[in-house]
Amino acid sequence: MAAICSCSNNQEQPVIKTDKIPEQEKEMRDAIAKYPDSAVLKATLIQYFEDNGSYEMAIAELDKWLKKDSTQPQLWDKMGELYMGTDDTVKAIPYYKKAIGIYPDPKYIMTLGWIYATRKDSNALVMADALLFGKKAAAEREALLIKGIYYSAVGQQQKALGFFDQCLAIDYTYTNAYREKGITLYEMGRYADALQVLNRGVTVQNNFAEGYYWMARCLEKLNRLDEAIDNYKTALLYDHDYDEAKDALGRLGVK
Repeated sequence: MAAICSCSNNQEQPVIKTDKIPEQEKEMRDAIAKYPDSAVLKATLIQYFEDNGSYEMAIAELDKWLKKDSTQPQLWDKMGELYMGTDDTVKAIPYYKKAIGIYPDPKYIMTLGWIYATRKDSNALVMADALLFGKKAAAEREALLIKGIYYSAVGQQQKALGFFDQCLAIDYTYTNAYREKGITLYEMGRYADALQVLNRGVTVQNNFAEGYYWMARCLEKLNRLDEAIDNYKTALLYDHDYDEAKDALGRLGVK
């Protein structure tokens, strides 16, 4: 887990045309030039790029920082997060592994476990067991969720459902477990059962956008289109940037 990712040393740096950069960015770069050891200023610039969807620029800035200070696990974790923002889990994995190698924070382990699970990688089970047996992790429900996601991904849905049920037995308000159980049932073609599970999820948390979205997916399969449209709209009410819900409404002819 402690192997350093070599890609940070070979990162291609975007060309910065100083005469055309936005004033806000210029001010931040000038401040960093004046105070090069300020972690706050560096983090602010990285966040600025991330907020504007400029992940390549954010990655390049963080890469420079890591080359000067490779001992802080939160920086490796952040690099993994940035690659996740670009949907590149392959590149994200080594950074999370490095963060865990420096300091095995449960949140780093959870994230890496989730990535492995969605990629059908059995290392997900290793991460889950690390959470289960870690003395200070206090993350039993998260560990069980990772196992459930993994078994669902590899086609062992019935086994996955058992782990999701264990999650909900520990914490009946755990919306991630409702979502994953609902998705698994949906993929099994058990749309009515999935709808029932997801309905419980939105009952315990009424702003659960993903719950409404997947309820709508189930309702479509059950040919209850008016209800599906209402649920897609509700998902967007709680998450204005829910692109999948927007696309679904467009597909159903709703503007």
